[in-house]
Amino acid sequence: EEPVLLAELKPGRPQRYDWKSSCETWSVAFSPDGAWFAWSQGHCVVKLIPWPLGEAELCKSSERKSRGGKAETWSRGAAKEKTLECGQIVWGLAFSAWPAAEDGDTDPACAVGLPCLVLATGLNDGQIKVWEVQTGHLLFSLLGHQDVVRDLSFAPNGSPILVSASRDKTLRVWDLSRDGRQVQVLSGHVQWVYCCSISPDCSMLCSAAGEKSALLWSMRSYTLIRRLEGHQSSVVSCDFSPDSALLVTASYDACVIMWDPYTGEQLRTLRHVPLHSTLDSSSEIHTSSLRSVCFSPEGLYLATVADDRLLRIWALEFRSPVAFAPMTNGLCCMYFPHGGFIATGTRDGHVQFWTAPRVLSSLKHLCRKALRTFLTTYQVLALPIPRKLKEFLTYRTF
Repeated sequence: EEPVLLAELKPGRPQRYDWKSSCETWSVAFSPDGAWFAWSQGHCVVKLIPWPLGEAELCKSSERKSRGGKAETWSRGAAKEKTLECGQIVWGLAFSAWPAAEDGDTDPACAVGLPCLVLATGLNDGQIKVWEVQTGHLLFSLLGHQDVVRDLSFAPNGSPILVSASRDKTLRVWDLSRDGRQVQVLSGHVQWVYCCSISPDCSMLCSAAGEKSALLWSMRSYTLIRRLEGHQSSVVSCDFSPDSALLVTASYDACVIMWDPYTGEQLRTLRHVPLHSTLDSSSEIHTSSLRSVCFSPEGLYLATVADDRLLRIWALEFRSPVAFAPMTNGLCCMYFPHGGFIATGTRDGHVQFWTAPRVLSSLKHLCRKALRTFLTTYQVLALPIPRKLKEFLTYRTF
């Protein structure tokens, strides 16, 4: 089933052409609970939008848009939309949720006065501004980077740890529960750092720069674990599977490589072959240069955006895409946390929402996902179980 365009959001301000008000959507983000959506709509602005409750509402918004309705009225929670004036071009976005503890007690983050849902924005001047989502108030301005903050990643376990990736060739670790104190500086890249991703089990961090290798770091000791070498051009995007057992990296070489992060083994290579066979091999690499890759929430699909103006959806067990959708100048993509939708950002500042395959995970996959959430590859290989079962649990077979 091909992805269907459900709705499109456009910047609410007229296009300007000076670099200070660049109108490009380099980042989109859903809050962990799926209640909020954020997009860097250009002009140094971030829009915070309450997410509709279901597909029916999103379809209705698409109908309103087609009848000439304003993009800002597409959500029934339009009155609660917020505009964050960041003062600089926005490159990276990341939400973090700190849920309230049981028995009415506050969690450690809220105990020190922090809200339970925040949005971090990485800016052109090296600043990171952290905002309270419910009120739109600025909480912190984190200073330390010397160049563009290209990407941001919060620890998925709800702790107030934030990792930032910058063109100054470093990654920095911040603790928001300690007034945004800088905990660590990670050096090792020799080019701009484009992307950073923390594994769902919070044990590893992957970073991608303008280099042929991605770096894998320990989130416990903040030391380099290994270099992942295999791409033929700059690695620009990376993402972990929901059970932390897989890592994917996307590169300008038109390939996505699927890795076992524990062993560093390459498990599969997905090649972005142009749909038009008339293109020669020299133009193939250029037109299919990848911009973004992300896992689906259940961990059975990938989405990729490339310079050949296609959104591709891949199933883990196949080496060819299972669906395509034409899009213009895509820069980023992200799945809705509960599945069913994909948001993509474009170079002209738009955001598009697409249907994504809804899948009922098999019992086998659910068992594998549950086990791999707390077992490393080495621990699986040490189990007294049949070889074929080990291969399945380590994603050597599907």
